[in-house]
Amino acid sequence: MSRTFSPGAGAHRRRLPAALVCVLAAGSLAGALVSCHSGGGSGGASFSPRPTPPHTASFSGTPPSSVASSAESARASASAAASSASAAASAFEASVSAEAARANEAAAAELKKVHDRGNALSDVSLTGKPRAETAGLLVAVVNIVNRTDRQASYAVQVDFVDTSGKTVESRTVGAEKLGPGQRAQPLAVSDKPADVKLTPRVAKAQRY
Repeated sequence: MSRTFSPGAGAHRRRLPAALVCVLAAGSLAGALVSCHSGGGSGGASFSPRPTPPHTASFSGTPPSSVASSAESARASASAAASSASAAASAFEASVSAEAARANEAAAAELKKVHDRGNALSDVSLTGKPRAETAGLLVAVVNIVNRTDRQASYAVQVDFVDTSGKTVESRTVGAEKLGPGQRAQPLAVSDKPADVKLTPRVAKAQRY
């Protein structure tokens, strides 16, 4: 008895093994990927994802190191301290000048008439003032005492001299209408830097 084969059925049976092979192959590949990812097997290959490089296009400059940052901070602090000291010195001089401006102007005018050291050297002496109280400036306290029995005004010239005895700068201060025995303490202020070694001296003292 002869059998009749349908070409369509044969073709279907031939395609089925091919499709099954593809499915099995896909399953095997998926298993391999799972095995590589988990790394659980003792003999299996390990898998590590490749890191993504950073996007450097948005970067600008370089971050400062801790050393550079500390140095910049120190420079800023030193600059601020210098500015603060300068401002304090200016404020101190301004307060002294505002307080005694008129008396000092009158004293300067009076000393222009004096051709020697004046008639009141014995009534005047100098003492120092701590730099911590004067914003670092060299300040001489001019101690004036009216040792006469009547009212008097005083004009005093203070010279600031260096180590060789040369006068570097001069200041004139005054005290007006002191009664008998009355005292005054105007200030003579040098504006030279602290590293310049100066000594204040009474150059002239006139009672009028």
